[in-house]
Amino acid sequence: METVAKLLARKQAGEKITMLTCYSASMAMALNATAIDTLLVGDSLATVFQGKPDTLSVTLSEMIYHGAIVRRGAPDKFIVVDLPFMSYQINPEKSLTNAGKIMKQTGANAVKLEGASEVVLESIRRITTAGIPVVGHLGFTPQGVHSLSGYRVQGKDQTSAEKLKTEAALVEQAGAFAVVLEMIPAQLAKTLTASLTIPTIGIGAGPDCDGQVLVLDDMLGLYPHAPKFVKRFAELDRQIQQAAANYIAGVKQGTFPDAEHSF
Repeated sequence: METVAKLLARKQAGEKITMLTCYSASMAMALNATAIDTLLVGDSLATVFQGKPDTLSVTLSEMIYHGAIVRRGAPDKFIVVDLPFMSYQINPEKSLTNAGKIMKQTGANAVKLEGASEVVLESIRRITTAGIPVVGHLGFTPQGVHSLSGYRVQGKDQTSAEKLKTEAALVEQAGAFAVVLEMIPAQLAKTLTASLTIPTIGIGAGPDCDGQVLVLDDMLGLYPHAPKFVKRFAELDRQIQQAAANYIAGVKQGTFPDAEHSF
């Protein structure tokens, strides 16, 4: 299994880190048999698993439920679980309590928080001081979709780019051992990666981050319309549709179940 120390060493060695989201035991079991470095139980389960328009309604109990499921399916993987919206933005004490619940009830290895506000930074300090590893998240932060005026690339102008540089340094200083950079210009991500001693994990942030993360269902080709930064490494939507068609035909035509599949 990966550890915080191993992930930090990967950055120093120039070895790329791989991460995929995961929400179910069956997918976790499949990924546990691969060389994937880390799994993220993201609050993106709201859109991917629950079919909602954004991530804001996911509850702490739902994150714990899915985190525990993924741990059961992937006992050998380093698992990061998102702290959901309003579970860490209120005060550092509540943030620590909720991070502790995730760690105790899921068996995760780390939690992830978005942003770099004073409350978030102090929450990172409190959580890491308690011995819980933290991953930061900057750039486009899905829980801030409304304040960011929708799904937009961040850091495109000099002012916002400088703000992200400051935030990245502060997140590192607060104690995060890694930071996700989402939907920012590739050159800015390269600059941030070079300036930090902790690994950067990119999603829509170009090739020069220390690692990459994708939503599993996007990577597998289960959605017909994916963001620009997504590469479909499979076309499972078509394969599932064809398999369903074959099953329907087999039942309708009386060829399934046959003798081989009967007792």
